[in-house]
Amino acid sequence: MHLDITQAVLNVLLLWILTAPHEFSHAWVATRLGDDTPRLQGRVTLNPLAHVDWLGTAILPFFTSLIGGGFIGWGRPVITNPNKLRGGLNGLALVSIAGPASNVVMAVILAAVAVGTLHTLPAFAQFASRGVVLSLYLAILNMLPIPPLDGSKLLLAARIPMVVYQELARAGFLLLILAISVTSLGARMNEWAYQAATAIFAILR
Repeated sequence: MHLDITQAVLNVLLLWILTAPHEFSHAWVATRLGDDTPRLQGRVTLNPLAHVDWLGTAILPFFTSLIGGGFIGWGRPVITNPNKLRGGLNGLALVSIAGPASNVVMAVILAAVAVGTLHTLPAFAQFASRGVVLSLYLAILNMLPIPPLDGSKLLLAARIPMVVYQELARAGFLLLILAISVTSLGARMNEWAYQAATAIFAILR
């Protein structure tokens, strides 16, 4: 097994860059929908330190990236109160989607940066290009309907029984690790992210 430490470190660095807008988007949308919980907890900010989860933003992404074939990472979850959100669980779905949507936006921004610096700062352009793929990968990953990922909140919006969601949440972390490390899901998500990145670069060029 080839262990690419440099790639793993760069992935973690990029994850830190991408985590802040992802979690900020959750907090901002929740606030706009009437829930002041994220604001009271200091989460309506682009400061990365406000959104770091050391397991999800450093340790786990480093090791899953190191072994290859997949990448798992997340920031500290933004706490929201569905009872305060306009639309209740439907509002919660909008809050959840905001994070992955921000990853798509960041992918476009990083792609523009990569294209703009390709000839003047090729090393930085390569770093930004890697960020495009990672940002799209995180958008796909976070839409999986497995707790604690954003996509799991869509199950609540679909009104699945709470007891089913709670049981899924208990096994969610294990299911996520197995899905990425044992099955071909991680590799497939990588492939989808590369295909989406290629399409974005084709449009910008």
